[in-house]
Amino acid sequence: MSPAIIGAMSVRTFASIDELRGAVGQEVATTQWHTVTQQQIDTFADATGDRQWIHIDAARASVESPYKSTIAHGFLTLSLLSELSREAVEIKEPFRHRINYGINRLRFPAAVRAGARVRGRFTPKAVEDVENGVQVVWDCRIEIENEPKPALVAEWLTRLYR
Repeated sequence: MSPAIIGAMSVRTFASIDELRGAVGQEVATTQWHTVTQQQIDTFADATGDRQWIHIDAARASVESPYKSTIAHGFLTLSLLSELSREAVEIKEPFRHRINYGINRLRFPAAVRAGARVRGRFTPKAVEDVENGVQVVWDCRIEIENEPKPALVAEWLTRLYR
C-alpha cells in the first residue's frame, strides 16, 4: 500500500485483492477536488433529456431556486463515482475488466451548485468472491467543498473479473 502522488492527491495502490480485504472498514482514499461546471451539467441534461430549469437556466435559478444557482443533477453526481474511484484506488492484481454492479443505498443530502468543487472518499465495506472475480462493496461519499453535508452517500458495488 504505497501512495503515489499525482497532482495534489494520492492514489491508494493495493498489490492484490487480499491486500484490499485487509483494509475493509478503513477509509482508503480521498480524491482531489473537481469543479462541477455548468457545461458538464448542460451536457448531462442533453444526454439524459432532464432539462429542468433548476439545472440549465442560470438566470431563473438565481431568482427562483433556493440555491440561487443552477445545480447538478443527482445522477450526474452519482456518475462521478467511476472517475473518482479510478483516480483514488488502484489494484495491481490483473483483472480483465471492472464493472458497476449496482447501488444498495443512495442518498443526495445536499445539492451541488454549478461551479462547486467536489471530491470522493472511499471505504471498502466488503470484498467478496464471485464467479471469475470479486465484488467490492464501497461506502462512498462525495463531499462539497465548504459545505457541511455531502452531495452523495452511497453503498456502491463494483465487480472485477479475471
